[in-house]
Amino acid sequence: MRVEPLPNAPAAAIETGGERLLAVADYHAGIEAGLRYEGVELQSAASERRERLLALLDRARADRLVVLGDLGHAIGDPFAEEREELTALFEAVDVPVTLVKGNHDGDVEPVLAEIDATIDVTPSHGTRIGDVGFVHGHTWPAPDVLNAEVVCVGHEHPVVRLEDEVGGARKERAWLRGSLVADPFADHYGAGVETNADLVVFPAFNDRSGGTWVNVEGQDFLAPFLPDGMADAEAFLLDGTRLGQYRRV
Repeated sequence: MRVEPLPNAPAAAIETGGERLLAVADYHAGIEAGLRYEGVELQSAASERRERLLALLDRARADRLVVLGDLGHAIGDPFAEEREELTALFEAVDVPVTLVKGNHDGDVEPVLAEIDATIDVTPSHGTRIGDVGFVHGHTWPAPDVLNAEVVCVGHEHPVVRLEDEVGGARKERAWLRGSLVADPFADHYGAGVETNADLVVFPAFNDRSGGTWVNVEGQDFLAPFLPDGMADAEAFLLDGTRLGQYRRV
């Protein structure tokens, strides 16, 4: 498979376009500052996030880092803590970076422009690297992205609710893997849009960012093309456990 989740990590190694990529989604730098405005006090985990990502880059032997949107947390002008976290992160990352803009990345370019690093920011409708397409998921993927062999999506932060025999429950981040269905995209763009792509919905890298309960009734997906644009999707835990059809978990 072109997209190989790394065991016990919310990240995938991808071979495409002559490069080996490490892909993550929803980093949400500076999230603690955002939560503080909502009345939630948490100690910053910026250094832990950075060290985890650097370790994964080494583990994947990556030539490039791809972030599937929401690199930062502030929807508007980034907080001071977010700026500091991003500066420290990219001063430590020693490979080129591709950021697919997410809904939290609206004003991130001026911050990145001040950092001495190679960071390519793509439009929110996504981009392709070789045969793999990347999109955050808050907007419709471009037709060229849909024509890739695999389309990688963030934004959803998929989580599953798991119950034990005595009624206890826990939340676990999950991957979703299935096939794209062309009909919703053809309705959106007009006739002629086709796709035979596999779909991979990434868990959030940031474990403080909440998520979409994909196996709980009444929970809606965030992406405008999900779940209608997804068929036969299965859920997998970060440790690789295959849970089967996500709605039946």
